[in-house]
Amino acid sequence: MTEEEKRLQQACDKTEEWKKWGPYLSERAWGTVREDYSPDGAAWDYFPHDHARSRVYRWNEDGLAGICDDVQRLCFAVALWNERDPILKERLFGLTGSEGNHGEDVKEYYFYLDSTPTHSYMKCLYKYPQSEFPYARLIEENRRRDKSAPEFELLDTGIFDADRYFDIIIEYAKATPEDILIRITAINRGPDRAALHLLPTLWFRNTWVWGHSQHRPHLSRFATGERARSVVEAQHQRLGTRWLICDGLDEAGAPPPLLFTENESNTARLFNAPNTSAYVKDGIN
Repeated sequence: MTEEEKRLQQACDKTEEWKKWGPYLSERAWGTVREDYSPDGAAWDYFPHDHARSRVYRWNEDGLAGICDDVQRLCFAVALWNERDPILKERLFGLTGSEGNHGEDVKEYYFYLDSTPTHSYMKCLYKYPQSEFPYARLIEENRRRDKSAPEFELLDTGIFDADRYFDIIIEYAKATPEDILIRITAINRGPDRAALHLLPTLWFRNTWVWGHSQHRPHLSRFATGERARSVVEAQHQRLGTRWLICDGLDEAGAPPPLLFTENESNTARLFNAPNTSAYVKDGIN
């Protein structure tokens, strides 16, 4: 038997939970039926992409090349910023049924390159432009076209001209069912130097605000005494304690900085109503 066949057998026998963590994080949760509470069933308009960075989901989360446990309590994904975009690139962008001249349509370039059946190894590629992402132009041009016209794609905007983009390669490898190595590789394909901020993100799906759970999980900085590492401790009533260990030093010789906020809606931005928390979902955005 190969090593992967052994893992599959252990998962089938339920002696090892090799499938507990995997690519179960949605590419997109905004604009979906499961998040729709509109009186007329207008799912696309009730929860648009513009709300996603600020508004708490009820039933699932989303992210770029992300993973989570099998009931989506704890999530991990990659966020990016090129110092040009007005918002972080935290999730895929696309057009709703009313915006696209051919209906719903994702306007990104990403590729799932590899995965074993137990998700003991996974690899994904995302192509991130170095210029400001043309959110408004994609919506306006596709909305202007009728169904007989071709779709206006991200490539048509010229944003990838002269290869001015980053290849972001995200890999996951499991040493054990609970010990996962994450490697993020960024490659500048363009002719010039360009800024890129990588923000590996760990968060809990918000179950407490909906009354599904009275227990509120907690993320905090964990002191290790090791100069070259930053560590986040995640505590959950059912998952127990987990750690996100970030290796490496910046140009000044300091470990990666840690930023914290809450997975709570920014109701002040969304609905012009007071926030219930001083720290909200888009607090780092």
